[in-house]
Amino acid sequence: MLALLVVFILGGGALFVSGFTLGRLAGATPGTTDANQDLFRPFWDAYSDVSSNYVGKIDPHLLVEGAIKGIFDTLNDPFSQYLTEEEYRASLGGISGEFEGVGLEMATQDAAGQGCAAISETCRLTVTHVVRRSPAAGAGFLEGDVVKAVDGASTAGKTLADVVPTIRGPKGTVVTLTVVRGTQTLDVPVTRDVIQREDVTSQLLANGRIGYLKVSGFSSASAQDLHDLLTQLIQTNHVEGLILDLRDDPGGYVDAAQKIASEFTGSDPLYWEQTATGAPQPQHPIPGGAATDTAVPMVVLVNGGTASASEIVSAALQGNGRALLIGSKTYGKGTIQEFKELPGAGGYRLSVRKWLTPDQTWIHGVGLFPNINIAPPDGEQPSNDVVLEKGIQTLLDELAGKPIQTDPPPTPSPAPTLSPTPSA
Repeated sequence: MLALLVVFILGGGALFVSGFTLGRLAGATPGTTDANQDLFRPFWDAYSDVSSNYVGKIDPHLLVEGAIKGIFDTLNDPFSQYLTEEEYRASLGGISGEFEGVGLEMATQDAAGQGCAAISETCRLTVTHVVRRSPAAGAGFLEGDVVKAVDGASTAGKTLADVVPTIRGPKGTVVTLTVVRGTQTLDVPVTRDVIQREDVTSQLLANGRIGYLKVSGFSSASAQDLHDLLTQLIQTNHVEGLILDLRDDPGGYVDAAQKIASEFTGSDPLYWEQTATGAPQPQHPIPGGAATDTAVPMVVLVNGGTASASEIVSAALQGNGRALLIGSKTYGKGTIQEFKELPGAGGYRLSVRKWLTPDQTWIHGVGLFPNINIAPPDGEQPSNDVVLEKGIQTLLDELAGKPIQTDPPPTPSPAPTLSPTPSA
């Protein structure tokens, strides 16, 4: 059985996942054991009666799916769920961060750079980012390019949602984009490939003294991307302090969380895992982190959207004294899900483990509390970011040897059980 751990939240109000193993159930469905014959007799009686005597049309496949769904519905756990084949594939695709396309991020913008709807002469389809190491990057696309046509079909009158599917497509196929760049109009052919979503970006702040890393998800490539960008900040740019921004990060793969936390601290344990019947087991740092030297201070920015894998990293760095958390209370996702395929019937995710902070606290339904509590004011403009500004100032004060004023920890409250009313 293939196993893979993840901790994340899928958006759109659908899936909230914190730590997961990925596997495939082997062979045929096992039969009812002798010990469970009496327990399952009512189920088989009902199934047989519906199959044989129901006057309406029956789809046996839907009956089976409904029965499986009922099992998960009774758990009253929003993080355990039966998934149809389409939902199962979409969930795994969202976790991995992979799709087939060319590697362009685009937006419809007017002359002032504001969002607009239908593409026109005054509402342009503009390239806002070119994914690193993508076919689009290799073809020479630049931020600011305006896409006027796809395979000769004009984009005028269409929306972004209309155009994106025509640019995406199977790996190995070619799409030609007509772009306007300054006074030039260019036809640029691009061969589609598997694109890895970019979950990590970096920049220099405070005149190059502080390195900033934004992690928006823990996909299969995020740990390596962070390592590469962090190494550049430390070894090439020689930054004096670090900001790790995990705000609104829904999480992702557990092994990515372990690797990313290990980039900043070698303290042991990073966190703990506990099964339904076992004792908590320590999860250890991976040697070779690029920024474990505490002479380079760091802060982590968090908020209510910081969840699951991003909470594991936040807890590891806060709990081991490597970083201060700045912002507002995190989401509070302390369970780990296992994803398994049911051949011919989709699959499911099931809460199979808890994860605990370095001091073995379970934050499920409670969240992590920042050392410095600050929330952006209502209506804050994108050009202002009081949480980021506080992070910068905190690091500059620490580098200057000034005392850092932190908020007292809140009175601890018991974490909820998963049943009957889990937190959502």
